[in-house]
Amino acid sequence: MAERETPQLPTPAATAEYLTDAWQRTVLFFDVMRQRAAQYEAHAAEPAPNVLDYKAELVLDGRSLAKPVNYLLTRIVPPEGVAIDPLKRPFVVVDPRAGHGPGIGGFKADSEIGVAMKAGHPAYFIGFLPEPVPGQTILDVTAAEAVFLETVIARHPEAEGKPCVIGNCQAGWAVMMVAALRPELFGPIIIAGAPLSYWAGVRGVNPMRYSGGLLGGTWLTALAGDLGAGIFDGATLVQNFENQNPANTLWTKQYNLWSKIDTEPERYLEFEKWWNAHVTLNAGEMQWIVDELFVGNHLAAGDIRTQDGTAIDLRTIRSPIVVFCSKGDNITPPQQALDWILDLYDSVDDIRAWGQTIVYTVHDHIGHLGIFVSGGVARKEHDEFASNIELIDVLPPGLYEAVLTPKGEAVANPDLVTGEWVMRCEARTLDDIRALGANDLADEREFAAAARLSEVNLALYRAFAQPLVRAMVAPPLAEAARQLHPLRLSYEMFGAKNPWMAWVANQADRIREDRRPVGGDNPLVAAQAQASDAIVEGFDAWRKAVERLSEDTFHAIYGTPAVQAALGVDTSTTERPRKAAKSKLHEALVTRRFDELRAEMGRGGLREALVRALLWVGIARKSVDERAFAAIIRLRDTHPASHRMRLADFKALVRAQFLMLVLHEEAALAAIPAMLPASIEERREAFAALKGVIEASGAAPADRLGRVAALFGLGPELATNRKAS
Repeated sequence: MAERETPQLPTPAATAEYLTDAWQRTVLFFDVMRQRAAQYEAHAAEPAPNVLDYKAELVLDGRSLAKPVNYLLTRIVPPEGVAIDPLKRPFVVVDPRAGHGPGIGGFKADSEIGVAMKAGHPAYFIGFLPEPVPGQTILDVTAAEAVFLETVIARHPEAEGKPCVIGNCQAGWAVMMVAALRPELFGPIIIAGAPLSYWAGVRGVNPMRYSGGLLGGTWLTALAGDLGAGIFDGATLVQNFENQNPANTLWTKQYNLWSKIDTEPERYLEFEKWWNAHVTLNAGEMQWIVDELFVGNHLAAGDIRTQDGTAIDLRTIRSPIVVFCSKGDNITPPQQALDWILDLYDSVDDIRAWGQTIVYTVHDHIGHLGIFVSGGVARKEHDEFASNIELIDVLPPGLYEAVLTPKGEAVANPDLVTGEWVMRCEARTLDDIRALGANDLADEREFAAAARLSEVNLALYRAFAQPLVRAMVAPPLAEAARQLHPLRLSYEMFGAKNPWMAWVANQADRIREDRRPVGGDNPLVAAQAQASDAIVEGFDAWRKAVERLSEDTFHAIYGTPAVQAALGVDTSTTERPRKAAKSKLHEALVTRRFDELRAEMGRGGLREALVRALLWVGIARKSVDERAFAAIIRLRDTHPASHRMRLADFKALVRAQFLMLVLHEEAALAAIPAMLPASIEERREAFAALKGVIEASGAAPADRLGRVAALFGLGPELATNRKAS
């Protein structure tokens, strides 16, 4: 075991140097706090505050709709030098309304909006105003978003495909609800860090999901809304997020700024402008969210209905769904982002029967906010999604994982790769989702019991306490309470009303003229870092102890059979308490569709035969590479006969041919020769094109290529691979 080094004692000169630097850093730190407060006040005074880094033109104000809401549809004006292709589908980014203001999807060049325009797509943004329209509901917002998408579609009649819609965090589940009600309005849907399965998680890892049960349900949300005179303060939501990581909230964020005061202020202020731009919600909106989603977990089960009684069934979505989540996300862990698939479908065949395409990717470590604010994530994952959105749109129905590898590792045809990464969609099963961690039946029963108790407590509060609370709280009193929120007071403390801050500003200017930073070899710098690490470790130990106690308490209460029985939870069934209902009508429609596909197996010509053969060879790989799709597009663009086919028609063709292979592979293959032209030259040319597409992403299975060659009436020598992968 190595001997521990004896700490080096600082000399008097080193001590003086460090203390001078520490004093200067402290003054500069408080000056940044002053700038933060001034930025907050200026931002709040704007008529439509946001943090977009782009010029935006108002297209439609949600307050003008039949059911007005505080949402806005804007067109992002492309920066100088960015060319937009009018034939490409528009991208629509919907920002989360989860306590902070809008704009995070486009607050810098390396962002979701930035990479969409870089790929040549028109970009739109759906944001919101700080205060809700009185009486607006979540379902009113979904109706408004549908109108926004109708407007975008009408503005781009020449685009090849419906809009790609990106929903971040809270906006993700809202977008999915709109897509379930109005599937005809959507192209591919990208949901980033968005919870859809609210009870899901892994024991010992995801403690936030226990909060509702430990607080006795959603009656506290109702109380908060009543104390706000019908308004729910978004600052409370932001504070709840910060409570998940007390080390960062109470120490690291401030220490990082103080210790790097010469380089960190600009980044710090940029993030703070968004993070603490607090907005409000109607109390009814927040109550609906916690009752129906976070505690009730009704969305994936199809138990939510609109005002006219229409059930919101996510299986009715017709567009490909891209799910982007991260193992480092403690707000929306992968289980909450993905386990809705287990609630809705029994198998991959079930996904295909509904005609659904689901693509997911799981980041190894990025945190919740990094999913949509990190420049590195934007340059990698979001850039690849934007560049390959047409590939995603034409994928056959099924479940896939998007795997990204560096372009330098693509031996075959790197010229067909659009960015710095190669995207490959690999076929997956529901077991791959379960392998990430999922609730067992006992966990599900506990959360069902917590949901039942929430309903009981909310009913008791509404019957006995709510009338009294509402009578006691007037709007001026509620507004005063909001201004006293700790997060808002942190601005008041360092704002212009504090006379001491004028001295700080003057002293900071003098210090910048005579800045004397300490050298990195000063032993007190190392001691400072060690002290910081110890503080972080202490906070983390405290957090882990509280999380462990919370989890154990939740299981001890709601795992008790007597409690479950008292709350009406059936402990005898082996079915999950939340599971989407089967539909006999859908089963009949699927059977009818499959019968139609069997009858159509021999119909079609060379185009149908090529797609069917291409899919059959590709099935053996169990993946789809962006290079193969690029080769198809290149082939379509260089052959006038193929160029006439619209992308939507090509998508329908691919899906039909794929389902024929799934239904009866041998019968589908046997029908190919009769679909081919009589000319051997045409067959040879068609096979060469097919082979070129297959080999675009590497070597193809020789046995399958040989069989396709035989079906085309050609010799087996034509199936020889031209290049290695």
